Amino acid sequence: MASKQKIILSQPQAIPLDRLRLSKANVRRVKPDASVAQLADSIARRGLLHNLNVRPILDSEGNVTGDYEVPAGGRRIRALELLVKQKRLAKDAPIPCNVRPANDDILAEEDSLAENAERVNLHPLDQFRGMQSLAEKGNAVEDIAAHFFVTPAVVRQRLKLAGVSPKLLDIYAEDGMSLEVLMAFTVSDDEERQIQVWEMVANAYQPSPSFIRQKLTENSVRAADKRVRFVGMEAYVEAGGSVVRDLFEADRGGWLTDPALIDRLVAAKLEAEGLRIGAEGWKWIEVAEEHPWNPGRGLRTIAGDEVPMSDEEAKRAAELEAEGEALSAEWSDVEDVPDEVHARLEAIDAEISRINERPINFDPADVAIAGAFVSIDNDGTLRVERGFVKPEDEAPPAEQDGGTGGGEGAEAAPSADGAAGPGGGDAAREAEEDESGLKPLSERLVSDLTAWRTLALQDAFAQSPATAYIAVLHAFVLSCFYGYSRESCLQTSINSVGFSNAPAGLRDCAPGQAIAARIDEWRGRLPKTDKEVWDWLLELGDDDRANLLAHCASLGVNAQAEIVKGYDGRVSAHGIARRLAHSHILARAVGLDVVEAGWRPTADGYLNSVPKPRILADVTEARGENFAGMIDHLKKGDMAREAERLLEDAGWLPEPMRTPELESAEQPDAGSVGPANDDADGELPAFLAGEGGDDVGDPDAIAAE
Repeated sequence: MASKQKIILSQPQAIPLDRLRLSKANVRRVKPDASVAQLADSIARRGLLHNLNVRPILDSEGNVTGDYEVPAGGRRIRALELLVKQKRLAKDAPIPCNVRPANDDILAEEDSLAENAERVNLHPLDQFRGMQSLAEKGNAVEDIAAHFFVTPAVVRQRLKLAGVSPKLLDIYAEDGMSLEVLMAFTVSDDEERQIQVWEMVANAYQPSPSFIRQKLTENSVRAADKRVRFVGMEAYVEAGGSVVRDLFEADRGGWLTDPALIDRLVAAKLEAEGLRIGAEGWKWIEVAEEHPWNPGRGLRTIAGDEVPMSDEEAKRAAELEAEGEALSAEWSDVEDVPDEVHARLEAIDAEISRINERPINFDPADVAIAGAFVSIDNDGTLRVERGFVKPEDEAPPAEQDGGTGGGEGAEAAPSADGAAGPGGGDAAREAEEDESGLKPLSERLVSDLTAWRTLALQDAFAQSPATAYIAVLHAFVLSCFYGYSRESCLQTSINSVGFSNAPAGLRDCAPGQAIAARIDEWRGRLPKTDKEVWDWLLELGDDDRANLLAHCASLGVNAQAEIVKGYDGRVSAHGIARRLAHSHILARAVGLDVVEAGWRPTADGYLNSVPKPRILADVTEARGENFAGMIDHLKKGDMAREAERLLEDAGWLPEPMRTPELESAEQPDAGSVGPANDDADGELPAFLAGEGGDDVGDPDAIAAE
C-alpha cells in the first residue's frame, strides 16, 4: 500500500514592497480605513506578524513580469503603503511573502476567502488574561492601552475581569455564563463570596446581573448615601475604609465596604456639630442622623432677624448676576454649550445662593429657653433647625407680654375697656373700684353680655365672606407658624398631621422636601410676631393669600391609615374608613399621581414588609407571570431586592396608595361615601384589616419566611 504524500509548505520569500499589487481577487472590498492606521502602528512596533499571500503577475504572453498580486492580505499591504507615505518605511522594503504559482489549481479568490473566513477571533478570556500577563510583567495600564489602541479604562475593565475567581472564569470559558454576568462579579474582590453568589443563581433561567451586584454589595454603603456625603469620602478612606467600584456600569462613586466605620464617623461629626451649635447659647440640642417628620410639632417657634447683606456681599452678588446674565445671553442660541460654561453657571448660582442665605440673629432671651434640631439633610449637608420652645420652658403667664405665646390654660388679662375677662378675679375688680369708685360688672353679667355680642358678631361675620376668608386664614397661619398664639377669637385651627409610626426617610422624600421648602419660604416672609399677622394679611395679594391658605390647609390633610387597637376615644376603625374615603375624593380633585410624586416599591420601603406570596402576586399584577416565575425560587430577602428591580419602572402601586376610580361618571351621594350613620359598623379596607394573612405590620409573618 502506497504511503500518503506528505504536505510540503512553501518557504517565504522576500519581495520588495513596490513590486506588490493588491489583487482584484481580494474578497475584502469595504476598506476598513480606521483599522489600517492602527495596523500600520502595530507593524511599526512589532513587525509583520503574518506573511502576505502572493502570486506572480504574468504578461499577455504568459511570461513573469517581476510583480506580484496580493489576493490575501489587503489590510496589511495598505498599512505598509501608509507607512511608506508616512516615510516610516522604504518603498522597496523587503516583505516576507508566501508565493503560489500563477496558474495554481487553487483560485486566488479561495485564498482570500479562506484567510478571512477561517479566522477565529481571540476568546475574550484569552484577551483578559493576555493583558493581565502584560501588567504582571510591569507594563503600565496606559502603555498597554496605547499598544492595543484602546483607552486605559478598557484595559482596567479587562484586568478586573481577569481578576474574578478562576472557577468562575472557567465557567465563562465553557459558555456557562454570559459576559454580562461575569461583569457583575467584578464589584467584589472576595472570590469566596463570588462563588457563593454564583451558586445562588447558577440554576436560574437567566441569572440577573443586577441581582448579583446587589448580593455582592448588600453589606456595603453606596458612595451616594447622604451619610457618606456628610463625612466625606476622604475622611472615610483616611480612617482605613475601602471602596469597591463597578467598572462596567455607572456606580455613582462605588460602595464603601465598612458600614460600621461610616456610622462611627457620622456619630462623631454630628456630636461635634451639635456642640458647635449648642455654643450659640441654646438651652437644648437634639442630635440625630434623621429626625422624625415635623420634629417641632407642638413647639413654639421663635422669630429672629435676618442679618442684612454687607456692601461687599451686595457688590459680589451683583457682579455674579451680571456675569451669569452675560454668559446666558452669549450661549443662549448655541446647541452644544461647553461643559466649562455649564460648570461656571452652576458655580455662579451656588455662590449667589450662599450669599442670599442670610444668617439669623435671635434675641438672647429667646435663645436661653429655646433649642435646635441637628441632623443630616438629604443632600448630605448639615441640617440645623433653630428656635423651638418646649411647653415646659415657656415663661409663666404673668411674665408673658399680653399673653402672647402663652400655653394652654393661660389666663386672660383685663380687656382694654376695663372689663375683666375670664380669670380676671377679685383683684381686677378691686383695682377698678379703687380708681373710679364704681363697682365693676360681675363676671356673670360680662359673660352674658359677651354671649349676646358673640352671636351678633357671628351673624355679621357670616355676611362678610371677605372678612371670613381673612379670619380663617389668620387662624390657620397662627396655628401653623406661631405655636401658642392666642391672637385670634376664631376657634378654628389646623391640626397638623404628626404621622403615627412615621417610616424612616419620610422627611427626605420628594413631597416632604417640597413641603419643607414651602414652610421655609413662608416663614421667611411672615411677620416676626403674631400681633402683626392680621395687618400683614390685609396687605397681601389675592394670589399669595390663596396660596398661603392652601399651604396651611394642606398640613391638616390626613390620609394615613392609623393602626387601631380597640376604641380609645381618639379614633375608631369606622372613623378611619370615612377619612380614607374622603381622601380619595380629594385625590381625584387635585389629580394625585403617587408614581409621578416619586414613590417606588423598594425593598426597604415595602417589599421586605410583605410575605413572599404577596411579592409574587404584586410582580404578577405589574409585569406578568413570566417575570414572577423568574424570582419564585429565591429566598425572601433576595426576592424582595429582585422584585424592586422588576417593579421600578412598572408604574405599579400597592392597594393602599391607589385612588379608586368612580364606578360612574356621576359624583356619588354624600351618603354613599361611607356607612349611613355613625352607629353602623365601619369596616376597614382589606389592606388595613390584614385579611388573608398579609398584615404588613406583623413582624412574625415576615420572620416566618
